Amino acid sequence: MSDTATTLPRWDTDIVYPGLDSPAYLSDRAAVVTDLDALAALFDEHGVDRRGHAPLDITLAAAFDEVFAALNALLVRFSTLRTYIYCHTTTNSRDDLAQAALSGLLRDQARLSQLMTRLTAWIGSLNVDALVQLSAMATTHQHWLARAHKEAQHQMSPAEEALAAELDLSGGGAWGRLHSNLTSQIRVPITLDGTPQQLPMSAIRNLAFNADRSVRAAAHDAEIAAWQAAALPLSAALNGVKGHVTTLAKRRGYDTPLDAALFANDIDQTVLDAMMTAAHESFPDFRHYMRAKAQLLGQQQLAWYDLFAPVGSSSRSWAWPDAEQFVVTQFARFSPRMSAFAARAFAERWVDAGPREGKVGGAFCARLRADESRILMNYEPTIDKVMTLAHELGHGYHNLNLSRQTMLNQQTPMTLAETASIFCETIIRHAAMDGANREEQIEILDASIQNACQVVVDISSRFLFEQSVFAARAERELSIDEFCNLMRDAQRATYGDAVDDATLHQYMWAVKGHYYSSGLSFYNYPYMFGLLFGLGLYAIYLRDPEPFLARYDELLGATGLADAVTLAEQMGFDLRSPDFWRGSLDIVRADINRFVALAGRDAACCVPTGRAGH
Repeated sequence: MSDTATTLPRWDTDIVYPGLDSPAYLSDRAAVVTDLDALAALFDEHGVDRRGHAPLDITLAAAFDEVFAALNALLVRFSTLRTYIYCHTTTNSRDDLAQAALSGLLRDQARLSQLMTRLTAWIGSLNVDALVQLSAMATTHQHWLARAHKEAQHQMSPAEEALAAELDLSGGGAWGRLHSNLTSQIRVPITLDGTPQQLPMSAIRNLAFNADRSVRAAAHDAEIAAWQAAALPLSAALNGVKGHVTTLAKRRGYDTPLDAALFANDIDQTVLDAMMTAAHESFPDFRHYMRAKAQLLGQQQLAWYDLFAPVGSSSRSWAWPDAEQFVVTQFARFSPRMSAFAARAFAERWVDAGPREGKVGGAFCARLRADESRILMNYEPTIDKVMTLAHELGHGYHNLNLSRQTMLNQQTPMTLAETASIFCETIIRHAAMDGANREEQIEILDASIQNACQVVVDISSRFLFEQSVFAARAERELSIDEFCNLMRDAQRATYGDAVDDATLHQYMWAVKGHYYSSGLSFYNYPYMFGLLFGLGLYAIYLRDPEPFLARYDELLGATGLADAVTLAEQMGFDLRSPDFWRGSLDIVRADINRFVALAGRDAACCVPTGRAGH
């Protein structure tokens, strides 16, 4: 199979429904509406809403059981429909039938959101500890109930919450959809090899991995010009989303949108501060890596478009069938169950691999039904993309282990959502290093450190940018130039002098769809959390494999059953101490040292267990 957009595998969703106009789909779609009506009636019947302190008895416990059973059943069907529709809109944003289906489902999602708000208010009025003594269903959902009880303290009035859910369709949520649809349809003019052409934005951004520096530079300039041309509607969208989120956070009693995000991610400020402290200490180490990479490229300093430039060399092109086989084989060295899972994903066509017009950029994994997931990526025959494949399969493996839980207990905070994906990616990286020659090691290490640099350094820049935007947006709307200036400031603060200031990507605020989420802000630092948490787990595995293997799948299946600190304590971590995060970053530092040494530079200034900034 040649690695082109036309021959790379596309996912199979017909196994669920033959199409959006099929009788099976239309039947389940209608059933969701019916189930929503029935659930609303059940809520009315049992008085599921904010109330004074409700006396607990067997009757109320039975009502609780009935409500939760119906809700979990509805969520099973709704989740499958939502992923099925997204499988269509993300691979072809011009699919009008899919866009119409998504619009309709989002209206029902708003209704569901309103019911969930009522449920949260109801839980807030109950004595959860007493309820657990009366109901096995409550015992099963104890962590969910405890969080809902806390969340209820930040709710607006029922009428205000209902209005907020309805307005999200034409407010924050609509701005987010505008970003997704607009950016997936951008066609970028560029001249390559003397031939003028227009390419999708995802293909342009993939040229950042091209070996030819002139191609990378041309793609960077073309990309910046395209974002500049689209900046007006995107700046309006970003202003709209951030204004929307700021208003609701204040109304719900949070001091800042970050406080709301920390609650949603099941961590506190102490954990975030500990992680960010260690991250900032590591910036000089990452800058040392970038300077070594610049020398390998024959440059005094990296340009922004050199960040993803290939270095080292390999006689191996990672054709798709080779990538499949390598992942299945290497997963087997860790766990036969994980290997069998990957083989099943490939055999049942869970992956949509190639870039094409109308398809969104990046990569993601989404649960489709039961223990099945679907993976979207934009594959190129490089080791970096093989690690991306392993990363997304890790999310699918996480979903597999969660599948034995109820739908409510499958809800995992973003901080823990990267646990399996980072682990699987690390397995593949270490396997690729085995037996590799010097040039191949440079290539593999660069791909790994490059990813860590993105997750630690670039994510820090995105976090700083979002903090600045929220602070400014609380006063007024921001201009395009102000967004660009805040982004450059954030990149300077994190990348420092390792990257040519004249080439900084001031439109990164337009690139990243995460900024446009009305449901969850600061959609950035959880990725850093996930990387470092996953590396910490891998270190435990290396020290004592057998006991770890016995606990690993249980941990993945429990990420909706306890907060991050509690789960970490069970694995021997203290997330509130910077030392944990420093230890995880020491793994990255060791890779940087090895890369610098292979690159032929003096590695003495990069101490393996040193604390940059201490």
